[in-house]
Amino acid sequence: MWLEKRFGLRAGLTGRAVGAYAGWSLAALAMAGATAAAAPLAGPPAKAAAAPAGVMVTVYSSADPADFDPRQWIFQTRQGFGAAQVNPDAVPGFGVVKQVRMLRVAAGLNKVNFTNVAALIDPTSVSFQDLTAPSTQVLEQQFKFDLVNTRSVLAKYIGHTVAVRVPVGNRGFETLTGKLFHYGHSMILQSRDGIQILYPGFLQQVSLAALPRGLITQPTLQWRLWSAQAGEQKVLTSYQTKGLTWIADYNLTLDPKNTHARLAAWVTLLNLSGKTYRQAHLKLIAGSVHRVPPYQAGIFGAVAMRQAASLAAPQGFQQKQFFEYHMYTLPRPTTLANNSTEQIALFPTRQRLGVRKVLIFSGQPNAYWWNYAHAPDLNQSPGIHYRAPVSVLIRFMNSKANGLGLPLPRGKIRVFQEDPADGTLEFVGEDLIPNTPRGERVSVKVGKAFDIIGSRTQTNFHVDQVLRTLRESFKIVLHNHQNQAVRVLVPQVLYRWSNWKIIASSAKFRKINSRTIRFHAEIPPHGVAAITYTVRYSW
Repeated sequence: MWLEKRFGLRAGLTGRAVGAYAGWSLAALAMAGATAAAAPLAGPPAKAAAAPAGVMVTVYSSADPADFDPRQWIFQTRQGFGAAQVNPDAVPGFGVVKQVRMLRVAAGLNKVNFTNVAALIDPTSVSFQDLTAPSTQVLEQQFKFDLVNTRSVLAKYIGHTVAVRVPVGNRGFETLTGKLFHYGHSMILQSRDGIQILYPGFLQQVSLAALPRGLITQPTLQWRLWSAQAGEQKVLTSYQTKGLTWIADYNLTLDPKNTHARLAAWVTLLNLSGKTYRQAHLKLIAGSVHRVPPYQAGIFGAVAMRQAASLAAPQGFQQKQFFEYHMYTLPRPTTLANNSTEQIALFPTRQRLGVRKVLIFSGQPNAYWWNYAHAPDLNQSPGIHYRAPVSVLIRFMNSKANGLGLPLPRGKIRVFQEDPADGTLEFVGEDLIPNTPRGERVSVKVGKAFDIIGSRTQTNFHVDQVLRTLRESFKIVLHNHQNQAVRVLVPQVLYRWSNWKIIASSAKFRKINSRTIRFHAEIPPHGVAAITYTVRYSW
């Protein structure tokens, strides 16, 4: 009765099957229960039967576009030093692999080898569902990764006789036969002449009687499962694996007038998981999905999933909201080869995106690091006198009215401009953009202007401890050495204290927030513009 309730055994089960079942130790059954609790090996997803056939891969990423270069991983892997072999946690991302397969099972207990899984699989994440016979249960699971290689084969032969060809001075080679005691950085062999210590670099050939039992040629999940019926059954499995990640890249091409641009976007997928996914149904998840960090890793923490923007177009990813994230589905199968990168267009190139070139000078290089303290900042020195070129930004709205209007992922955006003389593209700068929802503005800092220089000078500083006030005055001068007039935005962060007032100003300004104001400076060709202002802090 307990077996019927615990594992769903039916009263019609044959005495032979019940006897085999009863022969299992209580420890094995307890292990099966622990395995089921740790990993949901059986579950009733509502629409699992409608899942597409074959392989489905969903890729998550925590890659930082500032310094992540998939090419370095591929190069290291080809040299035999790939991160997936040395430290899988170093690959910034993971994948969820789902697969529909046909399994032939017998009624009762079965031992099933599920091969061709990723080498970096997390066995505790495996999920199993029999779509043909939902009552089928996985009772035990082993992940076998003792793949055939020199070390694993010789390790199985410790205590057995082997034959080794070794060099003998200038006389060629001889064969030593003996019992293998150890194999690692050296080989210890007991021959009829005594103990021989050999080093792998001197070995010409090692001969074995046969391949030891227990070795496999590819990573394998081995299941003990119980089925109420025999025959071909369709099963859906899923698991997490390390070694998969992706990153977004954008190319923005400006027209000569800097008013319109073409925008192309790509997703680059990196696969170091130890498996090739052929004709896979690919999905990308974008959003901030929390994961429990490994004990030793401060590397991952909560893994942030990077977005992959898309349009519902045949040649690009189809995007939809999924939970509190975004899901991007490629509407056609693709092959993700192991130890390789693949680039796929995120969406069709936007041909005429409205853009605006913006010039900015604040003269406060550390302004965005300053925060209000427990008392007013009465220090006169930090960043008071400053001279530098003006920053150049390209801005555009992520809206349908502007020909875009889709969730954009965090990624690297490279900016080019056409040279009217020959129509070629020239690189003018690059920047990182954050995750950008629909309707938000995108700002890309491309560099510093060559011919527009700004300076900011503190002209007065006075602290009155009795009246508890501080007065500070500045002069900002902008030099334009170009042949056309320019407009420069001049933001100023009023960082010394929260209570402030502009008591004098040579130009109009706009209050942006509780600590920032902004001036506009119009500079004629080969001209100069100056702005002065005085701020009073009180506490």
